[in-house]
Amino acid sequence: MKIGIVLSGGGARGISHIGVLKALEEFGITANCLAGTSAGSIVGSLYAYGYKPDKILEIVLATSLFKSMRPAWTLTGLLTLDGLRDVLLKYIPENSFESLKVPMTIAATDIRKGKGVYFTKGELIPAILSSCCVPAVFNPIQFQECTFVDGGIVDNLPAASIRSQCDFLIGSHCNHISEDVDVKNFRTVIERSLLIAINGNTTVSKSLCDVLIEPPDVGKVSGFDLSKAKDLFEIGYQFTKTHFKPEDFRNYDKAAEF
Repeated sequence: MKIGIVLSGGGARGISHIGVLKALEEFGITANCLAGTSAGSIVGSLYAYGYKPDKILEIVLATSLFKSMRPAWTLTGLLTLDGLRDVLLKYIPENSFESLKVPMTIAATDIRKGKGVYFTKGELIPAILSSCCVPAVFNPIQFQECTFVDGGIVDNLPAASIRSQCDFLIGSHCNHISEDVDVKNFRTVIERSLLIAINGNTTVSKSLCDVLIEPPDVGKVSGFDLSKAKDLFEIGYQFTKTHFKPEDFRNYDKAAEF
């Protein structure tokens, strides 16, 4: 049976995917293909390259992977992703989809054409950067004669991109919207509005997954709060270990969602 794993975008919350992947490994789950958007594209690519979940967490903590941005102060964005590029080149020096041990699909948004684009071959790191490029926060990525922004705008859980490649599809979604929120905080209002908008394009994607892993406690952590990296890892790990069993991922006829 071919198993696919799809990882959503979600900023710092995407660190919870690492915990989910560790739990799945302990269940004996081996991915035959992967797909991801934004933070999910970072975690998924490192995993597809061959790094174990614990090592990916170590990389995140040691290199401030999700913090690796430098001020740009341009009219189109406030930050560049040059720092992230440098970190990724250190850990995936070949910079190619072909260097990955597991096939990986990365979703980004072509801002000029207004549609999603799915990268599966060629240069890897520009594809990851394109997928992570949140509009108005980061400078748009110029790649393959196109202009790209965050893949979450059109497809934050790119399940459809690999559904035909696997018999069983596992989705890890880290954008649960908690009702426990202080809407008086301006940044929280902006972040929450973005989450609500992005979640709208995941409804069909979630239905394509045979198992959907969506820890509600990630909703208590801001997508900008990188200080909670270890907590987010544990949330993903403990939720998966508590709410699922190995047999949940081997039954064609049973779909699970928590």
